[in-house]
Amino acid sequence: MGRGVWRTKTVEQSIQDTDEPGHKLKRSLGAWDLTVFGVAVVIGAGIFTLTARVAATTAGPSVSLGFVIAAIACGLAAVCYAEFASTVPVAGSAYTFSYATLGELIAWIIGWDLVLELALGASVVAKGWSLYLSDLFAEFGGSLTTTVDIGFDLDWGAMLIVLVITGLLTTGAKVSARANAIITAIKVAVVLLVIVVGFFYFKADNLSPFIPPAVPADGGADGGTAAGTLEQPLLQLITGGAPSSFGVFGVLSAASLVFFAFIGFDVVATAAEETRNPGKDVPRGILGSLVIVTVLYVLVTVVLTGMVSYTELPGDDATLSSAFSLVGNGWAAKVIAIGALAGLTTVVLVLMLGQSRIIFAMSRDGLLPRGIGSVSPRSGVPVRITVGVGVVVAIIAGVSDIGVLEEMVNVGTLFAFVLVSIGVIVLRRTRPDLPRSFKVPLMPVIPILAVIACLWLMINLTAITWIRFLIWMAIGVIVYFLYGRRHSRLGKQGGSVLAGQELDANLAAQRDLDPGFGDRRERD
Repeated sequence: MGRGVWRTKTVEQSIQDTDEPGHKLKRSLGAWDLTVFGVAVVIGAGIFTLTARVAATTAGPSVSLGFVIAAIACGLAAVCYAEFASTVPVAGSAYTFSYATLGELIAWIIGWDLVLELALGASVVAKGWSLYLSDLFAEFGGSLTTTVDIGFDLDWGAMLIVLVITGLLTTGAKVSARANAIITAIKVAVVLLVIVVGFFYFKADNLSPFIPPAVPADGGADGGTAAGTLEQPLLQLITGGAPSSFGVFGVLSAASLVFFAFIGFDVVATAAEETRNPGKDVPRGILGSLVIVTVLYVLVTVVLTGMVSYTELPGDDATLSSAFSLVGNGWAAKVIAIGALAGLTTVVLVLMLGQSRIIFAMSRDGLLPRGIGSVSPRSGVPVRITVGVGVVVAIIAGVSDIGVLEEMVNVGTLFAFVLVSIGVIVLRRTRPDLPRSFKVPLMPVIPILAVIACLWLMINLTAITWIRFLIWMAIGVIVYFLYGRRHSRLGKQGGSVLAGQELDANLAAQRDLDPGFGDRRERD
C-alpha cells in the first residue's frame, strides 16, 4: 500500500495528459491576462474591510507591518510557484506540483484542501458582495434587502452573483479574462483615488504609537471558557500566553489575518495550461500581480491609520468607508462602495475559475470521476465542473453563515504554500534535467524560508481553526482510500515512470508547449 500512495506522476506524463482528447483546455491567455487575474483576485474584500478591522482590533497602525510580513511570506512562496508553473504548465497548481514530487496521497490531500479553500473563499466573498450591494443602494438613497426569510435566511444576492459568474465562466477563459480586466480596472482606479484623497487627511500623530501596547483580549486575561481559549492563536495557546490584542503578538496575528487579503495569487498557476507561453507568462503573472497588490495594500493601510486614530475606528464594524465618514468625507463612501462591489465580483470569478481547474486536474487523473472533467469543444472549458462548482458555491453562500470560516481559507492556503516550497526542492534534486524558464534564486534557501514563514503564520491562527482543518483533512484521507486510490489512472498504469523513447516523445511535447524549451535546455 505504501508504494501505491507515494507513487509520483512524472512531469512528462502530466504534460502528455494536456493533449488528451476531450480533456484538453484551450490556450488563449497571455502574461497580461494572468497579471490581471492575480490583481483581480487579491484586491477584494481585504482592502475595503479587513484593513480597517484589523487595525481597530488587533494591530493599530502596525497593521501595515502585518501586511509587509504577509507579503514577504507570499513572495517567498510565489517564486516557488513561478518555477513550478513554468516547469509543469498543467492545470491544478499545488495539486499537480505535489503529484510530481511528493506522491499521490499528498497530491490528493492538497487538492482536497484547495477545494475547501476556494469554495469557502468564493462563498465568503459572494456574501460580502451581497452586503455591499445593499450598502450601495443605501449610499444613493435607496433600499435593497438581499436576504429573505423562507423558514431560514436565504441570501439571494450572494447566489445571484455566483450564478452570473458561473454563466460567464462557461463561455471560455478568454471572455472571462476580458470581463475581468474591465472590472479590475474600475476597482484599481477606486483604490488609487482613495489613496490620493486620503493623503489630504493624513496626520502623522495618528501613527503613534506605531505598535500599541498589548491589552487583554475580550474575555479576560484568563482566556475565559474553553471555547474562548480555542479562539486564541495556537502559538499563544502553546506558550501559555493570555489572549491579547496589539503589541508584538498583535502584529503577528495581524499578519496571519491579513494574509486572507493576499489569497488568490496562486490561482494564477491553475491557469498555466490555458496560457500560450507558460514558461514566461506564468512567472510574470504571479510575481507581477503580487508586487502590484503589495504596494497598494501598504499605501492603503498607511493612509487609513494616518487619517484616523485606530482608537476611533468602530471595532469589528470598521471599514475603509468608516475612516472617510469620521473625517467628514461622505462622497468617498459612495466611491468605495462601487469599488468594493467591483472588487468582490472579480474575486469570486477567479476563485471559482481556480477551483474548477483543480477539480478538472483531479478528475483527469481519475482521483475524481473522469466523466465530470470533459471539456466543451466550443468554449474549451470543463463546463460540467464549472456548473457544478457554481451550484455548490451558490448554495453555500446562500444558506450559510460562513464568516467564521475565513481563517480556514488561510490555513489551507498556507498549507499549500508549504508543500509547493518543499516540492520545488525535491524536483530540483530528482529532475535536474528539466528545462526551467524561471528558477528560484538562492536554492534551497528561499524555499526553506518560505516554509518557515508560512508555518509561522499558520501557528498564529486560532486553535479552533486548526481543529476544523484537521477534521476536513481526515475526511479527505478517507475519501481517497474509498475512491481515489482505486480509480487512479496512474495506479492502473502501475505507477511506472516513462523512459527511453516515451521520455523523448514527451520532452518534445513540452518543447511544443514552450517555444524557448530547446535553448534553455542547452544552457541548463
